[in-house]
Amino acid sequence: MKTYSAKPSEIEKQWILIDATDVVVGRLAAVVATRLRGKHKPSYTPHMDCGDNVIIINADKVKYTGKKLDDKIFYWHTGHPGGIKERSMRDLLTGKYPERVLEKAIERMMPKGPLARQQLKNLRVYAGAEHPHEAQSPEVLDAASLNAKNKRVK
Repeated sequence: MKTYSAKPSEIEKQWILIDATDVVVGRLAAVVATRLRGKHKPSYTPHMDCGDNVIIINADKVKYTGKKLDDKIFYWHTGHPGGIKERSMRDLLTGKYPERVLEKAIERMMPKGPLARQQLKNLRVYAGAEHPHEAQSPEVLDAASLNAKNKRVK
């Protein structure tokens, strides 16, 4: 039996559309990271970009479990004396760019390196329900129904 290694000409990329309404962030990020890397395909090759193109809509309506919205604090320093700043997850989700929460969660679940940066270019995240990729006719993936714990209604 020989080990299969995908060649660039054999790789077929699909377009996947995921609605993030009421889906738990970490669970959605894990599903999307798997799709971006291509690990769900039998032709997965670790050193090739054989993942799909993923479109996520309604990124501003994701959910967190427990008290993470208020307890999860992000810190950074401006470089000036006394310049420590903080922002809670609730502030990020209600701020100007709520889609960055999901982008960073997915990015942190990917391995670090040039291949992962290339695969992350296949991710498009939109805060609202509209997206400009209708021409690609994306296949809808219901991430909430993959596991009962994926969807949170509160």
